[in-house]
Amino acid sequence: MYPFQDVIKEIMQLNNLSRQKFADILGVDQTTVGQWLHGKKKPGYDSIAALYEKFGVEPNLLFGIEK
Repeated sequence: MYPFQDVIKEIMQLNNLSRQKFADILGVDQTTVGQWLHGKKKPGYDSIAALYEKFGVEPNLLFGIEK
């Protein structure tokens, strides 16, 4: 499992968000969120920026990069 999958799941759980609600906040399709959660797709630049802006998630955290 990629680190971003765990981070996304945690954000959704902590904020009590469905896939649809989470997708709406980030401006992506619900299908895209599902692909992230199953490791079929990684968040793109715009989604990474939105995760940081909306939830304060550092990009390095998403991909398991330690400073």
